[in-house]
Amino acid sequence: MPAPVPARLPDLLPRYDGVLLDAYGVLVDAAGALPGAAALLATLEARAVPFLVVTNDASRSPATCAARFASLGLAIGAERILTSGELLADHPGLRSARTVVLGTDDSRAYVRAAGATLVELSPGVALDALAVCDDAGFPFLEGCELALSAVVRAVDAGRPPRLLLPNPDLVYPKGGGELGLTAGAIAHLIEAVLVRRFGAAAPRFEHLGKPTRHLFDRACARLGTRALLMVGDQLETDVAGARAAGLDAALVDGVSRWSPTHAADAGAPTYLLAGLD
Repeated sequence: MPAPVPARLPDLLPRYDGVLLDAYGVLVDAAGALPGAAALLATLEARAVPFLVVTNDASRSPATCAARFASLGLAIGAERILTSGELLADHPGLRSARTVVLGTDDSRAYVRAAGATLVELSPGVALDALAVCDDAGFPFLEGCELALSAVVRAVDAGRPPRLLLPNPDLVYPKGGGELGLTAGAIAHLIEAVLVRRFGAAAPRFEHLGKPTRHLFDRACARLGTRALLMVGDQLETDVAGARAAGLDAALVDGVSRWSPTHAADAGAPTYLLAGLD
């Protein structure tokens, strides 16, 4: 695979029919809007470039995402946002399943939309499925322990539950150089314990969001083209997912930093961006 080419995003826009933008690490972090985000959106509007925000955030609905963007001075309508939570809402395996959700009220709404029966975290809870959506919206350590214990009981009883991970990201940028743990890290923690206890028979999480291609295929269908450029900050999710879907990818220096040793793990981005301008 060719090495990535340093480039400026405005120079790349004429080569594509549209742009896909990651949210955290490209447009925003937990502290607010990132440098160049508002100017990039203005450029896309001025040039009439179709775009979608394609995010692994399963803690917010598109409407909630749009409201947060607006509060940060970024005008992005809900119709321009695709979240990994939407993949939960369409998941047939959740229909009528007793499901524990680690996440927010919006996370629970996604699961409820799939026809699942939500069950609350409590000692001794019985479940058919566990959806790990976010690090917020529940007591973190207690919630992880209750969910883990429920999964172990289910496997011991001979009814391994379905484990769903709409957000495989391990970390997210909090701002000021700080990183936060998120849903993928929680799933790794739970899986590690399950493997320790059950070995090769341990149930594994089904990854729904990036780096699987589901969100990218939806984005291509919505925009009516596959000639799209993905702009992201994480090699293992944004870049790997785009490349798996046959799309070009531009990496912004953020959570991931490119080096040739990454190529074997996540694939190389097509372009390297120093920023959004």
